[in-house]
Amino acid sequence: MDLIANLSLGFGVAFTPINLLYAFVGCVLGTLIGVLPGIGPVATIAMLLPATYALPPVSALIMLAGIYYGAQYGGSTTAILVNLPGESSSVVTCIDGYQMARRGRAGPALAAAGLGSFFAGCVGTLIVAAFAPPLTELAFKFGPAEYFALMVLGLIGAVVLASGSLLKAIAMIVLGLLLGLIGTDVNSGVARFSFDFPELTDGIGFVVVAMGVFGYGEIISNLSQPEHEREVFTAKVSGLMPTKQDFKDMIPAVLRGTALGSALGILPGGGALLSAFAAYTIEKKIRGRPGEVPFGQGNIRGVAAPESANNAGSQTSFIPLLTLGIPPNAVMALMVGAMTIHNIQPGPQVMTSNPELFWGLIASMWIGNAMLVILNLPLIGIWIKLLTIPYRLLFPAIVLFCAVGVYSTNNNTWDIWMVAIFGVIGYTFIKLGAEPAPLLLGFILGPMMEENLRRALLLSRGDWSVFVTRPLSAGLLAAALLLIVIVLLPAVKSKREEAFVEE
Repeated sequence: MDLIANLSLGFGVAFTPINLLYAFVGCVLGTLIGVLPGIGPVATIAMLLPATYALPPVSALIMLAGIYYGAQYGGSTTAILVNLPGESSSVVTCIDGYQMARRGRAGPALAAAGLGSFFAGCVGTLIVAAFAPPLTELAFKFGPAEYFALMVLGLIGAVVLASGSLLKAIAMIVLGLLLGLIGTDVNSGVARFSFDFPELTDGIGFVVVAMGVFGYGEIISNLSQPEHEREVFTAKVSGLMPTKQDFKDMIPAVLRGTALGSALGILPGGGALLSAFAAYTIEKKIRGRPGEVPFGQGNIRGVAAPESANNAGSQTSFIPLLTLGIPPNAVMALMVGAMTIHNIQPGPQVMTSNPELFWGLIASMWIGNAMLVILNLPLIGIWIKLLTIPYRLLFPAIVLFCAVGVYSTNNNTWDIWMVAIFGVIGYTFIKLGAEPAPLLLGFILGPMMEENLRRALLLSRGDWSVFVTRPLSAGLLAAALLLIVIVLLPAVKSKREEAFVEE
């Protein structure tokens, strides 16, 4: 009964005209930011923080939260239409979403992403409302050893997830890990692998690598073809909404993605991102119906599951913020900044000392998710119109947007040159038939893995057995080992190679 009373208080706060307006502004801004490659929610929230000084605390947080989960929605749009992940968690959506667009099924892909996101967002919000305190206890059980083990499992999952050669997938992950080492050492503060370039002391930005490898690499590959062979969307767009069969395929995938995202989102350190990769890996392992489109060639489950997972993850990532005051990712760290501006101390006391803020924010997430579906489903037709623009006009526009997006992140021309370099590297990957998604996962998880590995060893005074003596850590490492064994079994290996044969 407490939950119902609390939620009615929350909806009373969220349904005031001013809060509805700010929820709408946040959702619209978030969607636009997600669609524009390179300008992520972190940069936008950072730019808008000063503007929230004058707003009431609840309205400010409702708007910032709307930007965050709106960007998760918008990121899938460019991932599906032009193979550019607008958000790090949309990297996996590119794999099947872009192939669906090439087959003339961009509408169903965008609808699957939108509907899956809406369902997952609602479930994630319900979990935040109902289970925040007990779930926080679970997050407490994760120390550096457990995080390291979880990331090892994530990377091995990415090897399993990659299409084609296992050796190429491992090479891509190792390359990603090596790129992640560039920058300043966390413990000693010494610059590593920066080759005396001051711009490299902060490392290479995710946006730079993602845009270069996915966006520019694809453009260079297309321009290298004779005009009549170029990969443009000549296929007629067939229907804007998913078919009955699509819904049958999607629903179980959305449920699985939502469950996984809700669980992983609570963990500090990229829950939404990890859950998108994990959801895609699980979908690949589940046997499809006869005649289903293979993964990597436009399977709707490959869009619905990761999109549901990253949205559920982005909602449940509010749990450690609101209950412990621990920000699980960069966006939540900015939310802590916004709360501090308004003299609110994030942590367990928010729920008791400021119930209007806590429950108003949770209720606004439901309203925001509904707004996003109402906003985005009618826009599907408009987004698809983009595909009818001639390629000679489309590719300079993509190059320009990417350059503007990258420049606006750090106001630095160095990043534009870096994107160009990674574009050439991305083109090389396409020529070699290597899948770039594992590289990005290795690049993102590498620094986090290193930090947790070193922290665990510092706390255990150099004793490596800490990874196997802690039950959670040992269980996660055992699951990773089991995955390796399964993938290396001759029967599974041959089946895997069959599954990835290009039609």
